[in-house]
Amino acid sequence: MDAKQDESAAKLQSVRSLKALMMTNSPLSNTNLYDHLTLLLMKVMDEHPHDAVDVIEDISQDVKLTFSEEKQNFLRDFPSTTAAELLAEKQRLLFSRPEEDEQEEQLMETLYPNVREVGFYLEQAGVGLGREEMQRIFLALKQLVESQALLGCRLWGKILGTESSYIVAEAQYIEGEEEEEKNAEEVAEKEEEREAQAKENEMYPLPQSTYKPPPAVPKEALGTGANKFVYYVCKEPGHSWVKLPSVSPAQITVARLIYKFFTGRLDHQIVSYPPFPGNEANYLRAQIARISAGTQVSPKGFFRIREEEGDEEDEVVQDSSEVNPDFEGIPVFEMASLSTWVHHIQYILQQGRCTWVNLAGKTGEDSNEEGEAEEKEEPDEPEPEVGPRLLDPLSKDSEMFNVPSWSSMVSSTLTFQHAVAVQRSNRWPGAYAYACGKKFENIYVGWGLKYAGEGYSPPVPPLPQKEYASDRKEIAEALDPSLEEEQELKEALDEQRAVQEEMEDIDDEDDED
Repeated sequence: MDAKQDESAAKLQSVRSLKALMMTNSPLSNTNLYDHLTLLLMKVMDEHPHDAVDVIEDISQDVKLTFSEEKQNFLRDFPSTTAAELLAEKQRLLFSRPEEDEQEEQLMETLYPNVREVGFYLEQAGVGLGREEMQRIFLALKQLVESQALLGCRLWGKILGTESSYIVAEAQYIEGEEEEEKNAEEVAEKEEEREAQAKENEMYPLPQSTYKPPPAVPKEALGTGANKFVYYVCKEPGHSWVKLPSVSPAQITVARLIYKFFTGRLDHQIVSYPPFPGNEANYLRAQIARISAGTQVSPKGFFRIREEEGDEEDEVVQDSSEVNPDFEGIPVFEMASLSTWVHHIQYILQQGRCTWVNLAGKTGEDSNEEGEAEEKEEPDEPEPEVGPRLLDPLSKDSEMFNVPSWSSMVSSTLTFQHAVAVQRSNRWPGAYAYACGKKFENIYVGWGLKYAGEGYSPPVPPLPQKEYASDRKEIAEALDPSLEEEQELKEALDEQRAVQEEMEDIDDEDDED
């Protein structure tokens, strides 16, 4: 009896352990085999399938899909708030009115751009951004003027990008405004690191390079030249405005050599050859300066050269203009000619500046420090670079790839008294200018790239620099001698050796005597 009881107790213990094993939940499906078999048998008893043993695997799969706690979902989760709703929530603030009346009086004194009127004339010209978007941009410019306390602001245009676009606003420079730049701090930190490394390497000094880079072209001051205006950008009306940094001549020079689309991210690094000194914000600012210098035009007589006091009689500086109060407007049928339109923004020279600067003095100072200026002759002064004059007519613009720089049109040839004269730039596709009576405006809507002809080919990299000078004899390669020349040389050396031995023998005999 005791043996049978022990055997039954062992069987009972094994059944309990097996049941516990079957009731262990799986970490993937959060179910156990015991419950699954229970549900499987209940389904077989309910449905009475024919040949259940043949379809038991399919029934087991159906049980898993039907009674599993976590069902697989092949659809994307619908977001609670879409991107359009988030943008609408931000743009809702543009339509809110200021609570204080004093603020409204101050806003009336600022020069607000009449974007709706500009949009109407652009529609007559066949270009623009649409009435709804122009209305939102007008409210966004109003918000910009309020937040930055600007004296004047206008819609410069819209530059398209692969991920998002840039709405560009042009504002007047306020004197005394300081620009926060980290370039000087970064240069100082790099110099300190170099000094520290030099101190560490005093025991084993490294060879120093004797190459001296050419002097850098100085940046134009804020409020002058390519930095005459300040530019703000945003991706959509209602988003925060970002102030672009000032542009340097090096950035303009490299921007002329590369051809890159914008991404819509200001911190995006520009990967190009030659390397661009900056990120997409700097590249965007350089392209804005180039487009403004080439496409900002106005009716002839609207601006006049500003007369600056203190200029010498021999040197006439024409670097700024002012509004002509005596301008009375030009008829529309005459505005269809290129001779009635002029450039009112300074041309950017090959140096990357609007005003030429002499860099020969800087190179001379370096040579004086080395004490070489007294020995060498003074170099000839370079000729100042001169570009097109301010307020030159568009008829003087040269062709590019056998394509004229501008195309003229009139919105209506039937009623000139209500028509609008339009100029479209072929050099910078997307740049337009219109004139109607005493009113005119410029706008740019495009990819921010210059016309490159039928196909763009990147510049070829320069030839590698020579490692050694070609006139050094010790490194010049010589031709291998022939067998006859080697034999002649060997015989000559043997004769010289024999003569030398005879002379030594004669000297020894004289010493013995």
